[in-house]
Amino acid sequence: MKFVFCGIPVSFSLPSLAFSLILAAGSVGLASAETSTAANTLSESEKRSGWELLFDGNSMAGWRNYNSDEVSDGWKVVEGALVRQSGGAGDLITNEQFDAFELSLQYKISEAGNSGLMFHVVETDGPPWHTGPEVQIQDNVKGHDPQKSGWLYQLFDPQPPRWAKDTTQIDATRPAGEWNELYLRVAPSDCRVCMNGQLYYSFKVGDGRWNDRVAASKFSAFAEFGKAGKGHLCLQDHGDPVAFRNIKVRRLDEDESVSQPIDGQLGLKNTLAFPDLQWDQWEAIDDAGQIRPLRLIELTYAKDDSNRLFAVSQIGAIWTFQNTPDVVESELFLDLRGKVHDWKRPGANEQGLLGLAMHPQYKSNGKFYVYYSHPSESKSILSCFHVSKDDPNRADPNSEQILMQIDQPFQNHNGGSIEFGPDGYLYVGLGDGGYRNDPLQAGQDLSKILGKILRIDVDQASDAKPYGIPLDNPFVNVADAQSEIYAFGLRNPWRIAFDPSTGRLWTGDVGQELWEEIDVIEKGGNYGWSSREGTHPFGNRVVRSEGSDPITPVWEYDHAIGKSVTGGRVYRGQRVPALSGKYLYADYVTGSIWALSYDPQTGKATRNEQVVPDSMPVLAFGQDPSGEVYSLTNSVRGECIYRFDLAE
Repeated sequence: MKFVFCGIPVSFSLPSLAFSLILAAGSVGLASAETSTAANTLSESEKRSGWELLFDGNSMAGWRNYNSDEVSDGWKVVEGALVRQSGGAGDLITNEQFDAFELSLQYKISEAGNSGLMFHVVETDGPPWHTGPEVQIQDNVKGHDPQKSGWLYQLFDPQPPRWAKDTTQIDATRPAGEWNELYLRVAPSDCRVCMNGQLYYSFKVGDGRWNDRVAASKFSAFAEFGKAGKGHLCLQDHGDPVAFRNIKVRRLDEDESVSQPIDGQLGLKNTLAFPDLQWDQWEAIDDAGQIRPLRLIELTYAKDDSNRLFAVSQIGAIWTFQNTPDVVESELFLDLRGKVHDWKRPGANEQGLLGLAMHPQYKSNGKFYVYYSHPSESKSILSCFHVSKDDPNRADPNSEQILMQIDQPFQNHNGGSIEFGPDGYLYVGLGDGGYRNDPLQAGQDLSKILGKILRIDVDQASDAKPYGIPLDNPFVNVADAQSEIYAFGLRNPWRIAFDPSTGRLWTGDVGQELWEEIDVIEKGGNYGWSSREGTHPFGNRVVRSEGSDPITPVWEYDHAIGKSVTGGRVYRGQRVPALSGKYLYADYVTGSIWALSYDPQTGKATRNEQVVPDSMPVLAFGQDPSGEVYSLTNSVRGECIYRFDLAE
C-alpha cells in the first residue's frame, strides 16, 4: 500500500500504516503525563552536567548505516523524530564511539513491532549484534519475541530489589504508538537499564554472572561479543516501523564522575552557628550503650520577640535557646522521646518527629504544632500543643490535641514538614505512602490524602473535624476529592518552606531512580508523580482525567549528581549578600549544597551555584527571624547547626 507521509511516498503494510498515522497525528508534542520539555532539547540542568544531544530533530548528522558512510533512504526525519519507515533501512550507528556513558532516548514502536538498541558495537563482517549487546525494543502486547522491551537480549530481564515484598516482574512500557523513555548506563562499576523511570536490572559487563549468561546464550558463538569495551551505539532495523527522539548521551570520566550542574561557585564555608551550645538532657550514648547521633530536622522561631530558636530532633525532642552565637544553654522544650517512632529502628530512618510549626499568634495563644510517627501503629500524627502557663521555655506535655491521624502503609515517604503560610493556614507535606512505584497510585488520586500538600485552618474547627477547611481550597467542591488537598502529584516532599519575603511555597521532591526535583507549589497544582518523575515519563499508568496537566519543576537534577534532594529555604538575611533572594537546597547523599536563582515571570531557575566546596549531609534547613538560613545535619557531638560564612 502506498501512503504519502509528510510529503514522502512510502510503502507500508497495514500495521505500518497504523503506526504512521499515529506518528503523523502529533507525536512531536509529548502528552502532558510524559514530559513537559520540548522534544530534542536539553534542560538547563542537563546542559550544565554534560549531557549532549545525539539527534537534533532536524537532520541525521552524526549517524550512518552500519558498515557504510551514509544513511539509507529507509531512515527519515519526520516531525522531529528519527523514523525507520521503509524496507531495507538497515541498522543505524553513531559516527562516534563510546566507552563509559549514560544514554537516554525515547522510542515509539509500531503495533507488533520490534527493534533494539545496541552498545559497544564494532564494525565487522557480521551484523552488529555479533559484538554489541542489545536492549530489546518491541510492542510487549502484540510482539512475537519472548524477550520483552527493555530486556538485555537473552541476558538480563527485570528483577525486583532484594528487599521487595512484591516479586512480580514489572513491565513499565507504554503501548505501541506511545512514547517510551529508555535509560541505559554502561560503566565499569555498574551498568543498568530503566524503562520509563523504573529500574529493570543492573549488571557488569565481563564479570562472572555476565560471562555465565553469555555462555548460556546464542552469543556464545561469537568470540568478540561484549568484549570491545568501546564502540558505536546502534539503532536496529528489525523490519518494523519505529521512531526515536530525545536521544541524549553523557560521557563518563575515568572515575565515572560527571560535571556539577552549576554556573559558578560562591566560595562560602560552613561554620558552626552555635559552637558552645549544649543540649539539655541529651547524650550521645543511649541506655543500651549504643551511639545515637543528634539528628536535627527543623529549626524555627516563634513570633514572640523573645529572640529564641526552636530545634527539633528526629528522636522526639524539641529544644529552645537564645539566638546568639555564644549561647551555651538550651532548654528541653518538649520531650516526646518514647512517644514517637524511633528512627534508629530497622527501616525507620524516615520516621520519628518530623515537623514543627509555631502558630502565627504564638505570642498570645502559645500554640504550636508537631507531626510525628506513631510509636507502634502505622500512622502519622498531626497534633497541637500549648506552652506551659508557668514557664515559657517548657511546653505542657499534657496539652496535646490530635488534629489528624494519617494511615501510612509503609515506613518511608511519610513527608512530615509543616509550615504556616502568610494566609495563616497550616500546610502539611505528605509523601505517597512509600515503598516504590507509588503502589497505592496515590500521587494522582484526589480521593487519597497521600502524595499531597494539605492546607487546613487550625483556628476554625468544623463539626466533623478538629480543624476547618479553607473555603478557597482548590478541591472543596470536587466529587470524591479530599478537601484538605492544596496541591498533588508529589512523591516525598522533603521539605516545604515559604519565602518570608514573597510568600512563595517551595519544596524539594525526592525522586526514585533517576531524577530529583525542586518545585514552586501553586494552589491546585499537579506535580506529576507518579506518571512523571521530574519532567520525564514514569511507568505506564493512565493519567486520571480529573487531574490537571503537570506543572514543570523549577529545577531537576539526575542521580549521577545526587540521589536525595533536601528542600531548603530562600535566604533573606543580611550577613551574606551573595545568597540574597536565592533558594538554598542540598542533596543528602552527595552532601552538595546549591543556591538557585529563580525568575517568577518564567517559572524557571536562571542560575544554579555551588554554595560550599565541602560535602555535608544536610537533613534540612532552618531559618531565623532575620531571614538567616542554617543547614542542619547529624552529629554524635551535637554539632548540628551550621551557618554560611565567607571563606577566609
